[in-house]
Amino acid sequence: MAKQDLTDKKKKKACSFCADHVESIDYKDAAKLKRYLTEAGKIIPRRVTGNCAEHQRMVAKAVKRAREAAIINYVFD
Repeated sequence: MAKQDLTDKKKKKACSFCADHVESIDYKDAAKLKRYLTEAGKIIPRRVTGNCAEHQRMVAKAVKRAREAAIINYVFD
């Protein structure tokens, strides 16, 4: 029962893009995109970042486009 009480009290993270009323995510904004990447260059999951599903898909698409355009690296050293 104690485990269920802990999960009920967790506060859900709010999507930062929804709070700012962002309609699209620019793949050329490397500084913003790097916030959503790990040190190894992987995309951080939405359960950690708190993004909604729609904006997480936009982030993933923008990161992949930025990698293809060589704006950010596939793997960080």
